[in-house]
Amino acid sequence: MIAKEKMDELVKKYETESFISPDPVSIPHTFKDKKDIELAGFISSLVAYGSRKVFLKKLDELFKIAQNEPLNFILNFEPEILGDFNYRFGKTADFAEIFKILRTLYEKDGGLEELFKYGYNQAPDSDEKAGKMFQTVTDYFYSRVSSKAGQGFYFMIPDPKNGGAMKRMCMYLRWMVRKPPVDFGIWNFMPQSELLIPLDVHVARISREMGLLTRKQNDFKAVLELTENLKKFDAKDPAKYDFAMFGLGVDR
Repeated sequence: MIAKEKMDELVKKYETESFISPDPVSIPHTFKDKKDIELAGFISSLVAYGSRKVFLKKLDELFKIAQNEPLNFILNFEPEILGDFNYRFGKTADFAEIFKILRTLYEKDGGLEELFKYGYNQAPDSDEKAGKMFQTVTDYFYSRVSSKAGQGFYFMIPDPKNGGAMKRMCMYLRWMVRKPPVDFGIWNFMPQSELLIPLDVHVARISREMGLLTRKQNDFKAVLELTENLKKFDAKDPAKYDFAMFGLGVDR
């Protein structure tokens, strides 16, 4: 297994402001208001798959439609404003369904922080507390979606019951909970120690090479195994090693 000293060295090297510009976290970094940041982050996380260059371009297009006012865009959302905006699995109707549900969430139920916080407080204390919280978030969206939604809706808002890695939701939660300079630290209802590693194919490959992951499937059990091993390096902030694994991939 790779040494803690090497991992900490990579974190120090890559967890800097220079990391932000080519990463989807750069989108919420363009906003100052808390609710604008959390909404921009959530929307950005929905499409953070595939080619980074392509999805960042699509996000730029989407936020131009929103006139760079995420909260105002959601509170006044009407499907017509999207035109024919789409991205890969996510068709126009799928984005419209998500944005309509977000409008309800912000009009009636406080917003994303309140939803995640409610899910966190309802989840029993265990290694899977974050996973149980994600289920509450997914259930909120699934219970309000219309028949107009297609495959893209369910891809962008995945169901934890299916056992997937929940990579984009883990990433979004890291953005909101961990402290700057890269992340925002604007949500305080849970400690950094309970964050889970966002597991994509690149992080999975690197973590296996490092001896940090033995499970062959890139699923939620792999996320838990990897996060537990990273807690041996830093029990208070295991998610910081997301930067180390990214960094090692870049170095190679």
